[in-house]
Amino acid sequence: MVVRMRHTRAHTANRRSHHALKSPALSTDSTGTVHLRHRASIDGVYKGRQVIGDPVKAVQKKQRKSK
Repeated sequence: MVVRMRHTRAHTANRRSHHALKSPALSTDSTGTVHLRHRASIDGVYKGRQVIGDPVKAVQKKQRKSK
């Protein structure tokens, strides 16, 4: 049999005090674009390097190779 535990208002409020929403941590690149920390920016740049290429160019390259 489980013993029923009481929760006072103070205990409940202490737990809920950590439920507040926080604003995301944003960083600014050397190029001036704003992005989330530890993630590539929209244009595919991370730590000053191009890490994600242009998807259109990738498809074109794949089509050229298949011919």
